[in-house]
Amino acid sequence: MDRDVIVALDFSNKKEVLDFLDQFGDKKPFVKIGMELYYAEGPEIVKEIKERGHKIFLDLKLHDIPNTVEKAMRVLSRMNVDMVNLHAAGTTAMMEAALRGLTREDGTRPLLIAVTQLTSTDQESMERDLLIKEPIDQVVMHYAVTAKNAGLDGVVCSPLEAGKVHEACGKEFLTVTPGVRFADNDKGDQKRVMTPEQAKKIGSDFIVVGRPITKAADPKAAYERCIAEFVND
Repeated sequence: MDRDVIVALDFSNKKEVLDFLDQFGDKKPFVKIGMELYYAEGPEIVKEIKERGHKIFLDLKLHDIPNTVEKAMRVLSRMNVDMVNLHAAGTTAMMEAALRGLTREDGTRPLLIAVTQLTSTDQESMERDLLIKEPIDQVVMHYAVTAKNAGLDGVVCSPLEAGKVHEACGKEFLTVTPGVRFADNDKGDQKRVMTPEQAKKIGSDFIVVGRPITKAADPKAAYERCIAEFVND
């Protein structure tokens, strides 16, 4: 699968997000709709952005008992999005149930990826708050292998871990990496970050970029910079 940049639509309402997308003209970037926008506007915002011609990563990070997740994925599958996710910590049974729910009668489905550890999590907070004592790289690899064995298409991980995920799970197993910043950007609340060019070299398949594009003085130019650094050879 070709590398691509996914723009995180971290806006609080429909007007803000459509005004933002209007700045791209004929360009139709792959976009991520997260919790804030989805909870504010509901399924209709997904439908409207899809009708505009964008690919959509619906980032709701499901994590519940298998039966609940299976039913929820059945609903999300009808939205015609391109990618959805869940937490790998929900166990193999939950991930397998999610696949069942997501797969349509004709056998097609969106890509399903698992969150390993959030990019805001570091070794100290994982040990203190989650009582997980193993090295974070080892935890991420274990979650990635578990997700692959459950039949998922890939994982969300830090770009720092993308190369190791491919080594453990194969090149076809997708790595979707947030925590990407330009070299001249502030890291914000992300603790494990990398530039688009570095993410390409280490093997990320998709990078998710929010504030460096959405808060840029010229979002279209910032997006094109990401494409130049990450996608173009």
